[in-house]
Amino acid sequence: MLSSSSAHAHIAVLGIRAADYLLSDVNGIYVDATFGRGGHSRLILDRLGPRGRLVALDRDPQAVDAAKSIDDSRFHIEHTAFSRLRGTLEAMSITHVHGVLLDLGVSSPQIDDYTRGFSWRADGPLDMRMDPSRGQTAAQWLAYASVEELTRVIRDYGEERFAASIAKAIVARRADGGPSGYGPLSTTAELARLVMHAVVRSKKDAGQHPATRTFQALRIYINQELEELALVLEQAASLLSTGGRLVVLSFHSLEDRIVKRFIEAHSRPERLSVLERRLPLRADQLPRARLAAIARVLPDDAEVAANARARSAVMRVAERTAEPWLAPAGFKQGLESAR
Repeated sequence: MLSSSSAHAHIAVLGIRAADYLLSDVNGIYVDATFGRGGHSRLILDRLGPRGRLVALDRDPQAVDAAKSIDDSRFHIEHTAFSRLRGTLEAMSITHVHGVLLDLGVSSPQIDDYTRGFSWRADGPLDMRMDPSRGQTAAQWLAYASVEELTRVIRDYGEERFAASIAKAIVARRADGGPSGYGPLSTTAELARLVMHAVVRSKKDAGQHPATRTFQALRIYINQELEELALVLEQAASLLSTGGRLVVLSFHSLEDRIVKRFIEAHSRPERLSVLERRLPLRADQLPRARLAAIARVLPDDAEVAANARARSAVMRVAERTAEPWLAPAGFKQGLESAR
């Protein structure tokens, strides 16, 4: 059995607090849907009882390889995207769990490995895939995407105000090689240089590399991260036993906004007064809250000092409060008319 007290280079963001919030029953079944390098999984295993069980998921083959170092009969890992959570657990004859943990975004080992192409800090192939065994690379997409597509992705996923300028520069280089005659982008250094020349820096941007937002946008798009998140949140909520916990760590506003709105949408029945006036519902037919927001946790100064990646982290915790509510006949139509 492996203990988290073993020497381990990767520090899990908000690790102890995430594990403490997640575990409501030490002999329950839990899911670490973003194994990474196992920082959170090890902390969970340290707290699990002898009959507890932890299932981990990750779509990065390197993460799955790293999980081989965990020699614990209570632990099992699957190489899969977390959007396949329900099907993965069903194949293991698991219908309900006591907690699901999501540590979103790219992991520190992925950023630090220049061959993965996630960062502008070192030159490497412009890949950016969480799972290098499938899908198109960032370079492949940049080789054909239109100015309009590029602008939308860089603006919406990177919140970059110079998205149009960057998109035009990418297409101009691709179309005729640009002044230097380099042709399509293929490395992280090429993309970083192009962005630096396409944006106008201001004093408030002084602490951030000009390409940071563009790299974030491309990574999110290539891996369909926001779509994957929306899928796994719904599956996780439906799999939780009453009293089970959903713990989600986000690292930018796009992720956190989706998580926040999901929890809010399942935390209170909407527009009950309107529904009660328009629909002949009994008290036991009214919608019940499916989740209750438990906590919003930010890293303290000590955590940020020990782990710089924690600086932008937001952890949200919700608890399953009731079984899924099944709408009575006519409810959906009544709801639409009430709107």
